[in-house]
Amino acid sequence: MYGTKTGRDRRAITALFRAALFATALWALSALISTPRAQAADTIIGNEKAKINTTNTADGYVKIAYVGGSTAITKTIINSPKGTQYTYDINNKGNFETYPLSEGDGSYKVGVYVNTVGKKFLTAYSGSVDVKLKDEFAPFLAANQYVNFTDKTKCVAATPDILKKAGAEKDLNKIKAVYEYVIGGFTYDKAKAASVQSGYLPVLDTVWDAKKGICFDYASMMTAMLRSQKIPAKLVVGYAGTTYHAWITVYTKETGWVNDMIEFDGKNWKLMDPTFASSGKESADVMKYIGDGKNYAAKYYY
Repeated sequence: MYGTKTGRDRRAITALFRAALFATALWALSALISTPRAQAADTIIGNEKAKINTTNTADGYVKIAYVGGSTAITKTIINSPKGTQYTYDINNKGNFETYPLSEGDGSYKVGVYVNTVGKKFLTAYSGSVDVKLKDEFAPFLAANQYVNFTDKTKCVAATPDILKKAGAEKDLNKIKAVYEYVIGGFTYDKAKAASVQSGYLPVLDTVWDAKKGICFDYASMMTAMLRSQKIPAKLVVGYAGTTYHAWITVYTKETGWVNDMIEFDGKNWKLMDPTFASSGKESADVMKYIGDGKNYAAKYYY
């Protein structure tokens, strides 16, 4: 009798123990499912004056912040693997800004500099960033300081409706629709062009509301609209004749990279220069000048 009762007790204890283990396993599984995974920490190099976030180098950009407290003019200089030197103004408010790594794989030298007196600058930080892009298009699909947009930026938010009204489904048709919308809906701001200062950056919502802008505004807006549609686009800065100028170049699966030109009317190759086309109302003389791009010399890609 005693042995039988003990056996029942043991079986009961075993059952309770198994139930407890099952409940614990369910709780652990529930916690695993309901609790989001912690994001990997950002990779940051720098010092007490400047921070460089290198987390997104494979996506074609770095984020840089000056945190040294000075209110003096601050600049960042990025030297590409090809030897091109890109110089940017950088805010001195401690906020990260995004800068493109636009010349492919390799080692980029990145420096942050603070103005001391006159044209002299003191190095706040200088280092190297090794870059291996996930693909060649990555820098030209992302937002950056020169092409600054989100999905809420007005021109970007309006793009799907613009394409829908144009019946544009293929990339070439999308490019044509965006191009025609920009050159037809915006005017060249001569007053702004005459007064613009070095270091100017387009604020796309402001340009959108004003319905006018300079070459930098046109190129930045069109680039943002195309990138939002996953169409690689480069904002190009260089010379049109002897004039410092901005335009764009794009990529499609049908054409590959079309450097400085794009198939605009389905028959002729025209430079994607929305500023000249808009301000010149696509006159014969303007379109002849745009022509095949021989009058243009690219210097920087953003």
